[in-house]
Amino acid sequence: MAQGSGESWKTTLTWAFRSRRVATADGLRPATVVVKADRIVDVAEWNEVPVAAHLRDYGDHVLLPGLVDTHVHINEPGRTHWEGFRTATQAAAAGGVTTLVDMPLNCKPETISVAALEAKRAAVHENESGSVTGASEGVSHAWVDWMSWGGVVGNHGGGGNEAEIPWLIEAGVPGFKCFLVHSGIDGFAWVDEAQLRKALAMLRVSGLPLLVHAELAGPIDRATALINSSSSADWRSYATYLASRPDEAEIEAIELLIGLADVFDARLHIVHLATAKALPAIQQARAAGLKITVETCPQYLWFAAEEIPDGATEFKCAPPIRNADNREALWQALRDGVIDMVATDHSPCPPEMKNRDSGRFDQAWGGIASLGLALPVVWTGLRQRGGGLELLAKWMAEGPARLAGLTGRKGALAPGYDADFAVLDSEAEWTVTEEDLRFRHKLSPYLGASLRGKVLETYLRGECIYWGRSQDSVLDPKARGQEIRRTP
Repeated sequence: MAQGSGESWKTTLTWAFRSRRVATADGLRPATVVVKADRIVDVAEWNEVPVAAHLRDYGDHVLLPGLVDTHVHINEPGRTHWEGFRTATQAAAAGGVTTLVDMPLNCKPETISVAALEAKRAAVHENESGSVTGASEGVSHAWVDWMSWGGVVGNHGGGGNEAEIPWLIEAGVPGFKCFLVHSGIDGFAWVDEAQLRKALAMLRVSGLPLLVHAELAGPIDRATALINSSSSADWRSYATYLASRPDEAEIEAIELLIGLADVFDARLHIVHLATAKALPAIQQARAAGLKITVETCPQYLWFAAEEIPDGATEFKCAPPIRNADNREALWQALRDGVIDMVATDHSPCPPEMKNRDSGRFDQAWGGIASLGLALPVVWTGLRQRGGGLELLAKWMAEGPARLAGLTGRKGALAPGYDADFAVLDSEAEWTVTEEDLRFRHKLSPYLGASLRGKVLETYLRGECIYWGRSQDSVLDPKARGQEIRRTP
């Protein structure tokens, strides 16, 4: 169980992990988490340590369920020079994340067919020469467990993939992702309303969710044309980029989705909500019983548009970071349950694609690298606003696990679940440096941020995969991550 241990414990030993602050289904309380054979077998009272169990007592440090991040761009195969399973999952482990769900668009081929899904599965087991190293023997380059969303694409400039949807469902994907606006990837075409309707009709039977990038092109195109018609347009200014992707692009897309959710009675999930102006419509739709869930991202809860310097293209993402009042409204919506969860939308790229030399936001890749930082970022902001640690488990483990169909296995400290958890020193204060970033390219708008909360240990199915108690943090030399496939 501890760093450097062997495998024999799995069938012979019982372990007890206890703390005076364990995030349980009953809230944060003193408890003992009892583990055997990679599963949690009991969540007992603090003083109820089984006879002969090997005890690890964490005092007042927080035991959280292993976090589940359902919005990550791993980019492998095809764009491993942007990111890859090795670096992405190592960054996740260092941040207390034990399950990732990969988005289908930044890899090559895009995950819009079973053949592409199989190529991704093979990539997790490839060595540097490109040959498969033995998936059947469990050889892996993933340090945490993972899944992959399937993609739904339109026929703009190519063929749609409606015929592949049933086969991807059978192959075990937990749901599908689509865009209502250009994705930035030519091989992952946006869908129009007619194509949305066809996809929702197919997914309604399966019960799987459709995740939607909810922006419409119309408001963006009109705003951009207006900006470019001015001789004084300054694309180095963040205010210019913000004006080019107005709130209306999100609002109109979400109104379209609400109408379709009502017609099809299908599960719809709005990814990376950035505008608080859409919250009243979402709240009304939820009150009417529509199957709509919503996520926001750490960048929308941490940064504010008026604080972003001109030319700082590392802040570019879509939808854009909006103003401070909008940020506070998103925090309140999380507290009120209108927004269900927080996911990173970790979307890295090679530094040159950010065009930092020119500083032009219109020419820079849109995506923020943050994998491994979400827990302290969200905790720091939550603590500043008087929120409790138990909300971290709700927003960053339980909610995402439910979206990915992992309830009963991931996202909670409860009997029968995988023994995935993170040990958090909630009072540790630190400043983000490049040495803290384990993803491939050390470019992030969080560099220099002063955070509260440090992950001390991360456990995956009972094995310690990350040890962060010393100045030189240590990852388990063995990659133990497994693909989790939904059972058709």
